[in-house]
Amino acid sequence: MIHTIAFYIFAAMVIASGALVITARNPVHSVLWLILAFFNAAGLMVLVGAEFIAMLLVIVYVGAVAVLFLFVVMMLEIDFAEMRAGFVKYFPLGVLLALILVSEMILGIGAYSAGSMHLGTADGVGTPLMGESNIRSIGALLYGRYLFLFESAGLVLLVAMVGAIVLTHRERGTVRGHQNINKQVRRRPGDATVNTRPEVGKGIEL
Repeated sequence: MIHTIAFYIFAAMVIASGALVITARNPVHSVLWLILAFFNAAGLMVLVGAEFIAMLLVIVYVGAVAVLFLFVVMMLEIDFAEMRAGFVKYFPLGVLLALILVSEMILGIGAYSAGSMHLGTADGVGTPLMGESNIRSIGALLYGRYLFLFESAGLVLLVAMVGAIVLTHRERGTVRGHQNINKQVRRRPGDATVNTRPEVGKGIEL
């Protein structure tokens, strides 16, 4: 009984959070609702016994992706008026793409229901280990048969991360309020103050 109640609570929260992600006007609020949706989706994965997927949702999506989105949205100076103008400009194209995707999904479901698709059969390689959790089974499979593919995927992600850092790196120019640490360290006590000795009735030149 408790599992059924928990399922309906988590499912309702996922649906509500997903709807608020796309309806919230503030991007920061959208990211926060997205984090809530990930947490509730992780709860659903725990209920079905897929604790590895639940940990991925919390550690990878919430701890890395969603938090990265949050920092990017908060730190970048985003012109929301320009974003809304672009949304209105590309709205017909977005609707067209959405219709194409929906038609492809309907076509795929219809083809699968017609029985014309021949799916592969399991060869028993990925059979869970006896007496072990699914986390240990997935770990044995990833670091066993698919070790080189797993490491290759990590290498691709590393290259993508380095490329993103290189593309977004900008040299900081001399801006108001920017501190030059080397100049401050090299400054001598005599350079801190200057005695101008102005004449009586005359000012000083700054």
